[in-house]
Amino acid sequence: MSAFSERVYDCVRRIPKGRITNYGSIAVLAGEPRAARGVGYALSHLSPETDVPWWRVVNRRGAISTSRVSGLAQRQRALLEREGIVFDDRGEASWERFAWDPYE
Repeated sequence: MSAFSERVYDCVRRIPKGRITNYGSIAVLAGEPRAARGVGYALSHLSPETDVPWWRVVNRRGAISTSRVSGLAQRQRALLEREGIVFDDRGEASWERFAWDPYE
């Protein structure tokens, strides 16, 4: 596992229950501001029994981006909704209500 992946996982572990952030924000926190796709890649390689709350990372619109993987988008949405995240008709969560500010 790469050092970047480890930094990504450490950052994602900090996201509190009921909050979301996006791939680009995690990339910045992990020290690679231009590596949003690398964040997605790192998260996609987690084992099923991970302690990293990967479902709290969404795209910049507040929508789920895992739709290419069978059933994963539905699982991510269910996990987020269980934490109180609400999605609008476009499938987007409100940044104003649910965004995590790592500097709070």
